[in-house]
Amino acid sequence: MLELKGIHKYYNPGTVNEMCLFQNFNLTIDNGEFVSVVGSNGSGKTSMLNIICGSIPVDGGKIMVNGVDITKKKDFIRHQSIGRVFQDPSKGTCPSMTILENLAIADNKGKTYGLGRGTNHARINAYRELLASVGLGLEDKMHTKVGALSGGQRQTLALLMATMKPIEFLILDEHTAALDPKTAEIVMQLTGKIVKEKKYIIIKLSENEYNKKAVYIFKQPDKMFLIEP
Repeated sequence: MLELKGIHKYYNPGTVNEMCLFQNFNLTIDNGEFVSVVGSNGSGKTSMLNIICGSIPVDGGKIMVNGVDITKKKDFIRHQSIGRVFQDPSKGTCPSMTILENLAIADNKGKTYGLGRGTNHARINAYRELLASVGLGLEDKMHTKVGALSGGQRQTLALLMATMKPIEFLILDEHTAALDPKTAEIVMQLTGKIVKEKKYIIIKLSENEYNKKAVYIFKQPDKMFLIEP
């Protein structure tokens, strides 16, 4: 369970440019729930995710995961239990490394590194099966540098990497916005498969052109929260 309790966040406090992002904001997401956060650019939806991930500190309130207060934990500690896929396909992967090397990094998430081989060759067949499951032919390009892949292939790889290890929740930061419709459909099909198979808390961001200032949070078809700045 993810809980945001009494969150306060101000930008430029005490100045003429002071802006209130959140004031006594509360949100509870149960395990296994899929939540859509809909809002336009600048409405605060990405900032909310950055607060959860620890990239932005809060001025007040608590962030709880399964009853544990993580408010003061560093972002790299939180990321051990968080998977995140960004809008930009170039993020979430290392373009100068091969698909195999990227998967090996994701497979070792949370582990300590020493002076040893970065790739466990005993895991190569498992990586190949994982890539083959998405039907994009990536299993035949394991020694290809990620920078040479298409945007859709890179985003698919990023999604696979984000969910390789056990995590508490998955954050999808407009992960299909930069893709063409056909590729976006493939990525969303993979997302749907992960939703059915895994029991993560999943938070998905989407654009909202109807109300430029509002952020809508959909938890279920019959339940909606409106944040009005």
